[in-house]
Amino acid sequence: MNILFLCVANSARSQMAEGLAKEILGPRFNIESAGSVPSGKVHPGAIHAMKKRGFNIEGHSSKSVDDLPKEFLDNLNYVITLCAEEACPVYISPAEKLKWTFPDPAGVEESLIESRFDEVLEGIESKLKEFKNTFN
Repeated sequence: MNILFLCVANSARSQMAEGLAKEILGPRFNIESAGSVPSGKVHPGAIHAMKKRGFNIEGHSSKSVDDLPKEFLDNLNYVITLCAEEACPVYISPAEKLKWTFPDPAGVEESLIESRFDEVLEGIESKLKEFKNTFN
């Protein structure tokens, strides 16, 4: 089962979704994330929020769909977008498309960043658990 998490910068929401999904869904799922306009780095707030929950995404990198293996893309089962206020990228594929709407946690004032990342991470975790239940 191949799952692609997609957003604009591939620096926060899709990175957290990729990291959590690998843990929650397990090894029978091939999971990647990408962005339509990759930022080139993972947001420190995403790294911190994940680390607080015991997950390490420090080795992740922000990437484009073009950076992903062709075999993975040719065999996608799901494309899950995570955008809210910005124009969400579209990936043309016969895969089933799901839209999980979350605000950009990096798009708030500095004093609110940590709590926004925590909120978005909780929301992604909830959606992943619901998604996993569809396969049990």
